[in-house]
Amino acid sequence: MPRFLPAVLALALVSPALADWPLFRGDATMTGTGTAKLPDQLEERWTFKTGNAIEGAPVIVNGIVYVASLDKHLYALDLITGKQKWKVKLGAMKASPSVKGDRIYVGNLDGKFYCLKIADGSTVWTFEADGEITAAANFHGNNIIVGSHDSSLYCYNADGKKVWDAKVDGPIAAAAAIVGDQTFATGCSDGILSVFDARNGKALGSIDLGGQGVATASVANDRVYMSMVSNQVVAADLKTLKKLWAFEAPKRQQPFYSSTAVAGNLVIAGSRDTKVYGIDATTGKETWHFTTAGQVNASPVIIGERVYVGCESDEGHFYVLNLKTGKKIQELELESPVTGSVGVGPDCIVVGTDKGMIYCLGKK
Repeated sequence: MPRFLPAVLALALVSPALADWPLFRGDATMTGTGTAKLPDQLEERWTFKTGNAIEGAPVIVNGIVYVASLDKHLYALDLITGKQKWKVKLGAMKASPSVKGDRIYVGNLDGKFYCLKIADGSTVWTFEADGEITAAANFHGNNIIVGSHDSSLYCYNADGKKVWDAKVDGPIAAAAAIVGDQTFATGCSDGILSVFDARNGKALGSIDLGGQGVATASVANDRVYMSMVSNQVVAADLKTLKKLWAFEAPKRQQPFYSSTAVAGNLVIAGSRDTKVYGIDATTGKETWHFTTAGQVNASPVIIGERVYVGCESDEGHFYVLNLKTGKKIQELELESPVTGSVGVGPDCIVVGTDKGMIYCLGKK
């Protein structure tokens, strides 16, 4: 084999991996950003109907979309056509699935966590927590890390053997970001972000965020950013474990249930006050805001210079915004409240709604 690949061939070999969206927020740091080449104007490519609401995000790997529904089924759909490849009944699920290699991982509201084959959805192994699992799994090497409402963060190896578990004060509702050998978890009641060694579960420290949080923390440039149901978006320094700033809306503050997205010097967060905010990552000051037609509980996603986010209006308003200014580029109606966040394909996005409809939006 030649030592150096031609540029075109090298690009062809790496592009599929770059286009994958295997986790709830795209990658292990949970920043909600991607590198897809999306069209200037989104069009409905296909839809698929499940039997109940989609509250998590679809994940997309090697041309297959995986979606968990409250109708108790996990679905595998062809990204190009929207045709079902398989479905498996696992129990009601709010969590987003996570994919690594030839396995897919997801937990349900009964506290059962599944490792399945992506080929057909058959079960490889399971474990059962003492509380519901609404958090998506993340990966540290070949190990799987996931939190539960039983206040435990669990680490299992690829064979289903428990490596460690760690306790926090309160139920863990969100995915644990992983950076290097550090992972993070918060109990939604205590406002403390705990830092653990992802190799052994040893506590490395904690950050008092000064409020309550149920969202997934985003990590970028040695900082962690987190939305709070106590009406704030908070930033903290991972080296000093100190809170740097807290943003609150100037009027009629409402909870932030959606996870933040981070790109460059902007933190994007959606609030139940019907607004999406662009916040300066250094100062915590508002750069812009955009008013939607309903509460924003779905987590925004950043692709290039654009923000993609839905709201819970009856008409299912979904927006494409300019990242730097917050100006509306496009508005679509998806017919029912948009409760789920976005999964990103190579040239399209996939999102679910309160009525269980899955939309693929790209170019027809």
